[in-house]
Amino acid sequence: MKLRSLVMVVALIAPFSLMAQDQPESPWSGKAKLGYLATSGNTENSTLNTGFEVGYKAGKWSHLFKAAAINSSENEVTTAEAYDAGWKSERNMSDKDFLFGRLDWRKDRFGGFDTQFSQTVGYGRRLIDTDKHKLSAEAGVGARQSDLEDGTTENETIFRGGMDYKWSFSETANFSQSLVVESGSKNTYLESKSALSAQLVGNLALVASYTVKHNTDVSPLTEETDTYTALSLEYVF
Repeated sequence: MKLRSLVMVVALIAPFSLMAQDQPESPWSGKAKLGYLATSGNTENSTLNTGFEVGYKAGKWSHLFKAAAINSSENEVTTAEAYDAGWKSERNMSDKDFLFGRLDWRKDRFGGFDTQFSQTVGYGRRLIDTDKHKLSAEAGVGARQSDLEDGTTENETIFRGGMDYKWSFSETANFSQSLVVESGSKNTYLESKSALSAQLVGNLALVASYTVKHNTDVSPLTEETDTYTALSLEYVF
């Protein structure tokens, strides 16, 4: 039933993606994705991943809000459940240099931390900015509050580093790679995401992604690293 619903969503939004091509350029931009996979037989598995992001640019300022969720179950027992949301504001200082401020919130029911919330500010630079290749890096400092599974809370100063790369190797396909490191005195969080996107029709694309999330300091009997493999439909607007 869920798979049928996904097909219906594709059929409904495809005409709108064709209409959007004729609209004038807007300061608003965004994307929404939805992926679902179900298997049955000796075991019944299902995985749902969804997310969206909305951006706004005005003059030297740009803002981005994004959120995502992952849910996986086996034989009607939940095996993975994770959520994240973030806000980022940038102010261009030149064509290559910018200052940023960001808020990042993460929740993982089966991870080493119940929730993590960080606030950072810093400096970024666009190292490569061509039609085919785009690479930017940023570094900053801030604070992070973490709620552990045992009910205790950690507060620490953190240093943040990040890199984003995008390679448009054809008019309809691209590869992207992002890397984030948040390092504090009590824990270092690392997240890597690789994604391959291929346009299907209009603004609709098929995206395959692989995400790695790692915490260096977790409670006993908890894995330090979680990985997520996803296949999703993405609509860009």
